[in-house]
Amino acid sequence: MLADRAAVEAAAARLAGRRTLLVGTGTSWHAANQGAYFLRLAGLEAWAVQAADAALYGPRPTGDDALILLSHRGTKRYTSQVLEQARAAGAVTVVIGGIGAPGADVETVEQELSSAFTVSHLGALARLATLAIALGADLGDLKPVPETVAHVLEAPAARFEPPDRGLGFVGAGVNQWTAAEGALKTCETSRVFASAHSAEQLLHGPSVALGPGDGLVVVDGGGAARQRLAEVGEASAKCGVRVHHLREETLGETLSVFPLTAGVQRIALESALAVGSDPDEFGFDVPGRQEAWDPIEL
Repeated sequence: MLADRAAVEAAAARLAGRRTLLVGTGTSWHAANQGAYFLRLAGLEAWAVQAADAALYGPRPTGDDALILLSHRGTKRYTSQVLEQARAAGAVTVVIGGIGAPGADVETVEQELSSAFTVSHLGALARLATLAIALGADLGDLKPVPETVAHVLEAPAARFEPPDRGLGFVGAGVNQWTAAEGALKTCETSRVFASAHSAEQLLHGPSVALGPGDGLVVVDGGGAARQRLAEVGEASAKCGVRVHHLREETLGETLSVFPLTAGVQRIALESALAVGSDPDEFGFDVPGRQEAWDPIEL
């Protein structure tokens, strides 16, 4: 995928010089924030907006702007609405989605059977990174990324055991969104209660709730906030929290999102296995849940 650049370069030519809004929901919202970070390194004015917010309230793209829409399948209610609004306004639109997704300009991977969309998310991040590089960003060398991700998934390690109470994820910079992805995936696959914060946000209130019976995953990609993350982990441990560190030092902070994303996805999977949940079923393996939630259009 990293070598397949034709669609990405065509998209880059259309986006160049435009204010760009990146829109998604759920996991794609996390990708939108990380993609905006990548594109700002290329000199673009780039901002992430929740799909529902853009559709119902704004901001949304004008005729002078561009929209990057992130959607695994291209079928969700508010992402579809934002795309229609942007096209009606005359904005440049680029849709990043799975292979065969309706209207996808830049395709990622084959459609997944699992509702967790773990491979699809990494594919979207890969497309966003190559797009930023095509626009002039220096993100580092992408060539080692696949091998580094594979190492995270294949390396022998003690299986992660979810805590008795709550599981927190904390990151900084671009990896605050990796932390958010870890919490979302853990909730979605294992039904373990999980939350995520940036380091500073955790320090200004949520840290008070951490204590014995809780776990905290520190998502550390290096960079300017590394010491701050270490301090958060140390203080949490002193309060009886079981602290688990995910560190990536070989790719640089920006590209660390790839192996660290694989790391939090592995924690989500192992949490699901520990509690006996089916990680691919969106909680619908529990009787009554599908009937309760299905009437709400996604």
